[in-house]
Amino acid sequence: MSALSAEVLNAIRAEFPALHQEVNCKPLVYLDNGATTQKPKVVIDALKQYYEHDNSNVHRGAHTLSDRATEQFENARKTVQQFLNAKKPEEIVWTRGTTDSINTVAATWGRAFIKAGDRILVSGMEHHSNIVPWQMLCEQTGAELLPIPVLDNGELDMAAFKTLLTPQVKFVSVVHVSNALGTINPVAEIIRMAHDVGAKVLVDGAQAVAHWDIDVQALDVDFYAFSGHKLFGPTGIGVLYGKEELLNTMPPYQGGGEMIEHVSFSKTTYNVLPYKFEAGTPNIAGAVGLAAAIGYLNSLDRKALAAHEDALLARANELAAQMGGIRIIGNAANKASVFGFILEGAHPADVGTLLDQQGIAVRTGHHCAMPVMEQFKVPGTVRASFTFYNTLDEVDALFKGLEKAKLFLL
Repeated sequence: MSALSAEVLNAIRAEFPALHQEVNCKPLVYLDNGATTQKPKVVIDALKQYYEHDNSNVHRGAHTLSDRATEQFENARKTVQQFLNAKKPEEIVWTRGTTDSINTVAATWGRAFIKAGDRILVSGMEHHSNIVPWQMLCEQTGAELLPIPVLDNGELDMAAFKTLLTPQVKFVSVVHVSNALGTINPVAEIIRMAHDVGAKVLVDGAQAVAHWDIDVQALDVDFYAFSGHKLFGPTGIGVLYGKEELLNTMPPYQGGGEMIEHVSFSKTTYNVLPYKFEAGTPNIAGAVGLAAAIGYLNSLDRKALAAHEDALLARANELAAQMGGIRIIGNAANKASVFGFILEGAHPADVGTLLDQQGIAVRTGHHCAMPVMEQFKVPGTVRASFTFYNTLDEVDALFKGLEKAKLFLL
């Protein structure tokens, strides 16, 4: 049973224009929220307002539009600070997304502090964006990248993690919620254990921030990254939170405008935080839209939303057991609303195509998590990822669609 009444759920859905359309002559059932979420009207309106009335570059303009744009841009930073419970707005760095945030840390903190013989740990369930930047850093420095094993149920092997945590480990980078398995990792415990051996920790929060509140101070995390477009905000805007004392020790990631204090051919000095890491014209509209998305989320009962998402996942598991012929990939005890599966005897891509013909949007493939797919010995999965605007009827529609797909494929 849903934690949201039909009245509340209908009111929420009314705020998302993209949900109310037909695809292939069928009502859209959008179950690809792990890839990107749809946008509420308040976000769309905020982007429209900015571009129609306040469009200007920020910080250095000597005119009213620039002042208005700057105020909105920096207020958005404060909104994110409060959303994550960071100590200061200076600890919030705008990026293009989670991938850009992770690359920023690897290219700045990593190059400054990682050396030959050091070790970096990532989990075996990471998205490629939390593997490849560390591989590149290790190739450049002579450090070693080691994976934390994943158990057969999709949970991290914490005993193995404890064994791997030697004094050689200088950095740990883990996903908060696996985009492929839905596993919610015990990041507070991971951070505490890593700090005990002197390692710094980055948490990839791309799949977490849409589901519950994040408190970076309570976690004591060194870096936390997320993308706006998975949080009902615009594409192309992301956030890197970093502890002020760490950000101050890191060199700039890119050179150009805004990140400088003074430039001459003899020497360049760099701007203060957070601007040291924000070279060039930023995604001003994206920041404004992300602030609107956070404001919208804060207007809702997030605990009720999370309970509703749990009910959606529970319905999917129940229907999968009734239907049979479905292998769920990832059975962690603590999961977000990600339902990844294999329809026995069918290729995921074929299943996704047949679902799309019925108006049901899912994602298929390896989900940029090839190592974990290799571990489970599958070419990929069909992934239905639910959020609070989805309904139990839509979960039912998914399984009706799968029954039809079976008629063609099996």
